[in-house]
This record gives sequence, C-alpha cells and structure tokens, in this order.
Amino acid sequence: MCQDCGCLETDVTMIDGEKPLHDHHKNPLSQPREISLKKNILHKNDEIARHNREHLNREDVFCLNLISAPGSGKTALLERLIRDLGQEIPISVIEGDLQTQMDAERIRSTGVKAVQINTGSACHLDAEMIHKALHQLELPRKSLLFIENVGNMVCPTAFDLGEHKKIAVISCAEGEDKPAKYPDLILVSDVLLINKTDLLPYLDYDLAKTKAAALKIKPQIKIFTVSATKGFGLTAFYDWLKSNLQP
Repeated sequence: MCQDCGCLETDVTMIDGEKPLHDHHKNPLSQPREISLKKNILHKNDEIARHNREHLNREDVFCLNLISAPGSGKTALLERLIRDLGQEIPISVIEGDLQTQMDAERIRSTGVKAVQINTGSACHLDAEMIHKALHQLELPRKSLLFIENVGNMVCPTAFDLGEHKKIAVISCAEGEDKPAKYPDLILVSDVLLINKTDLLPYLDYDLAKTKAAALKIKPQIKIFTVSATKGFGLTAFYDWLKSNLQP
C-alpha cells in the first residue's frame, strides 16, 4: 500500500535505495519524452539524394557508395579496378576525406576524373555535397561512378547520397568481428567486400566466421573475398558490376 495516497504498490524497483514516485505523483512536464528528429534531419538530404539519383538514371550512370573504416583499402581497390576495367568501362570517382587531396590525386594518376570533397570535421558525405560534385563531373553515358565515403563505419550508413548500391569494405587485418560490431553497415549494404585476403596466411583470422556473421545480419548480401594488391577474387566482383550496368 502506498503511504502517500493509499494505492496498491506492485513490482516497485528500488533505485539507489530510493523508491521511485508513482506516475500519478509526478509532474508530467518534468518527465523525459522521446521526440524523433531523425525524419526531419534527413528529409532534406533524402530529397536531394532523389534528385541525384534521377540525374544519374538519365545519364545511365551506375553509382556505388563505398563505406568502410580508414585503412580497409578502398582507394587501392579503386586503383586496381580502374587498371583492370578502365579501358572497357568509363569510370569516375568522388573522394571524401576530412582533409587533403591525396586520394583524389592517386585516382587522377590512373587517368580518370576525380573530385575531392573535404568535409572538415564532418564524419560522412551527404547528398548536397554529392550534388555539388556532380556539377564538376562530365559523366559519360553507361559509365561507373564510385563515391569513396569518409573512413567511418557508422555515420555514412544513415545518409542516402543518390547512389544505386552501397558497398561495405572490411579488411582481414581489422579482425573478424566487424560485421557483428557494425551491423548497420551490413544492413544498408548490397555488397560486402572482404579485402586484403593475401594477408590471411599471416593472420589469426577466421574468414568463414566473418561471412557467417554478415549473412546472419543480412542473408541476401553478396560477399566477395578479394585482394586489391594481388587481384584475388576480383573477377567475380567485376562480373557483378557489369551485370548491373544498363545494356
């Protein structure tokens, strides 16, 4: 029995030795309320993303957003891909980093067009940034556009940039627990590239465990085990890319 009002007390949990007030004793204006702001925050971004996608569709450009932690090998993968496919398929790249032009310069040295976006302190690219970058690129019809997002496995997963597919990139050197620790990365991605497989003989790494963890989170995700430096497994990934290009 509540000593304050005589109501029945059931299943009352003690917190720090003090009994919490019943709801009818509390000031409703002082109670915490959860207000979802995500929809409003992302609404403008999503509108611009749709505009970006419509533009890409009109030009028959297949756009992919690469998301990973720093050092997974995204830029090395792009360099290898351009060397292998650049004579067959026109390729352009948008690079995202907090600072420097280093990655864009690496891509330009392969002979393709690259626009560098420096976000300052922002941990992800957004659709407005991509919109401005698209105005700096003359994209050939029936071409590939790669967006190399800022190195981060969390923030970029929430932002639609107007891409057609998201590709998660992890490396064997990062450890086999990445899919389990960063499930949102797997959930939003269409493809998982497990890079640096040439290092497997030197690592305590269970490749099958990594694949199983990713498939548990998203059974339909496509997984390719690759090596940007040695070229292992890339043919299957290239076949997937080509299958998504408009005939």
